[in-house]
Amino acid sequence: MTHPPQAPPHAPTPTQPPLPAQAAATGPAGAQHQAPTPERSTAWAEGVARLRAAATTEPGRLRAIGAILAALVLAFGAITTWQTTSRADAADRVLNRSQPLSNDAAAIYRSLADANTAASSGFLAGGQEPAKVRERYQRDIDRASEKLATAAANAGSDSSSATSVSELNKLLPQYTALIERARANNRQGLPLGGAYLRYANDKMQTEMLPAAEKLYKAENERLNDDYADAKPYPWLAIAFGVLALTALGLAQRRNYLRTNRVFNAGLVAATTAAAVALLWLLGGHTFARSGLNESYDHGVKSLNVLNDARISSLKARSNENLTLVSRGAETVAVGSATKDKFDVAYQRQMARLAGGKDGGGLLGEAAKLADDDSGKNPVKKAATNVTEWKDRHKSARARDDAGDYEGALDAVIGAEKPGTEPTGESFDNVDAALDVALTHELSEFKSAAQDGKGAMAGLPVGAAVLAVLGAAAAVLGIGRRLSEYR
Repeated sequence: MTHPPQAPPHAPTPTQPPLPAQAAATGPAGAQHQAPTPERSTAWAEGVARLRAAATTEPGRLRAIGAILAALVLAFGAITTWQTTSRADAADRVLNRSQPLSNDAAAIYRSLADANTAASSGFLAGGQEPAKVRERYQRDIDRASEKLATAAANAGSDSSSATSVSELNKLLPQYTALIERARANNRQGLPLGGAYLRYANDKMQTEMLPAAEKLYKAENERLNDDYADAKPYPWLAIAFGVLALTALGLAQRRNYLRTNRVFNAGLVAATTAAAVALLWLLGGHTFARSGLNESYDHGVKSLNVLNDARISSLKARSNENLTLVSRGAETVAVGSATKDKFDVAYQRQMARLAGGKDGGGLLGEAAKLADDDSGKNPVKKAATNVTEWKDRHKSARARDDAGDYEGALDAVIGAEKPGTEPTGESFDNVDAALDVALTHELSEFKSAAQDGKGAMAGLPVGAAVLAVLGAAAAVLGIGRRLSEYR
């Protein structure tokens, strides 16, 4: 009997061949799942990581400290140079630009007022105008034209100064033409000359002098702006100087605690350079500020008051002359009385100039501002002559009111007669004394302003050099420590 073939014992069970890796990763829905790949870091992150790792070592910390110290010292030098340069430039403008321009503007005002006074004085002298009076008038006109040209060259095209200069350049020829017509008619004995002179005076008082005053105020504002730029302390530079010295001190303390060494030559040199720069900055600017303050308090303030006083005296003299020219043709109401227009204007200017019975006024203020006898004495002399002028004017008015016109004329413009004491002599004495006072105060201003400017001389460059040396010394000092790790 036959038997079917039997399987051999312990035969291995056939297994399914393994699937490829791609197939194994394929799910029942056919979706593929890839294994996650490691995230790549950026160059910035890698750099930060390296710096963080380096900072955990002493050499790395030393390099960071050296970089910070050098940056602080250089920043201190740069800011000091910037701030002291701007202040030194402003101090230079005060001395060499804005104050001279302010002085020129005052000279324009004075020249115009004096020309008007000379014109009226020449008119009163009659048909034959004295040569000295004519020369004075022409000198004033020439000076005003010259100063106007200077002002035009320095005024901005869109500034108020440029507008005032342009207006004065237009009005000046009109004024001189009116004066020439007044002279021509006066030589022929025509009363129309007086009308032309009053018209010229009106143009001067209502148009030209206000424009000159506007120019003067604009230049004074420019001067004040330059003072405001020159005097403030450079607080930002001072703050960076203190910060740099603090950082250098902390670095040296750290060095001492870690090495037990008292000094690091490089850090000591850097500290010395920064300390010298800071002390120079504080001392130089303090002295500069003191000089500028003195130049303003004992120079500019006095000059402004003296200029106002001189202008008031010129206006008073012009109005005194015009009182005789008009002979009561123009009047104004003062309370219930009617008075001569020009005599009222004269009294107003004299009150502004000398104050009341107890003094005061512009001359009293000028005497208070003067800080030495060379400044006070001319002002006192001017005040004495103003008192004399007022007494002589009172006598002249009494003669005119009594109908003695010739006597009043002699009492005002003078005559070559024994015992004649004209008001013109008193006015000339006042003007001469004020001129002396102005010359002295201008000298005081220049001396103080030069001291203020000189106190900052070399500071911008010196601060920059010291900062570079200090930064280099700090780096070398830190480098000395780093060499110990090699």
